[in-house]
Amino acid sequence: MPRYKLTIEYDGAPFCGWQVQETLPSVQGALETAVKAMCGADVRVHGAGRTDAGVHALGQVAHVDIQKPFPPDRLRDGLNAHLRPHPVAVLSAEIVPETFEARFSAIKRHYRYRIVNTRANLALDVGHAWRVSRKLDTDAMHVAAQRLLGKHDFTTFRDTECQAKSPEKTLDQLDVLRDGRDVTILTSARSFLHSQVRSMVGSLVWVGEGRWTADDLAAALAARNRAACGIVAPPDGLYLVRVDY
Repeated sequence: MPRYKLTIEYDGAPFCGWQVQETLPSVQGALETAVKAMCGADVRVHGAGRTDAGVHALGQVAHVDIQKPFPPDRLRDGLNAHLRPHPVAVLSAEIVPETFEARFSAIKRHYRYRIVNTRANLALDVGHAWRVSRKLDTDAMHVAAQRLLGKHDFTTFRDTECQAKSPEKTLDQLDVLRDGRDVTILTSARSFLHSQVRSMVGSLVWVGEGRWTADDLAAALAARNRAACGIVAPPDGLYLVRVDY
């Protein structure tokens, strides 16, 4: 039975998140319905990360085992035909060894968070970026962000319903960049806790607004207490960009 690696792009706005839920639309559910339409069987599509409701992906990765073999390009095109009108696209499909696991074989995950720093309401970016109206000091945000790099107990930036066995993670990158009114936060690690990226972004915005200093951010991390976290950024601006193997 061949195993296929799928690279997937999606708009997370209409979905409850990646993971299947009984009564709500999910990205995983849309993909599994498309696979069933092609091969006539119920199969599980395993993702590299369980993105939350409203979170987008430019390069989510999944694997699926299908009894009936398909040429990869035909599988990609067939799935895309059955995925319409959902805002989900299979960018590529390839046959991989049976040992490949979309989640457990990953060595690094890359996320991007988009902020539009403007007083005006969003028009084209509604649902795809976070509008922050107060002027942000992105240099201060970037300097503060470096205090979170390395291996730490990230309990402060962990959702209370996070199911990870340990709050310890190693953060490899957390950069804050500005291009006009567009502020981009890039982060990468082998894995992240539930809501970790959005929690870090929200706290960095407090730094950018002058509510916190870099020392305040470091103190919040050291507190290892969810109550010490700043605001949690909305899901609209978060994108899973790439997964490395």
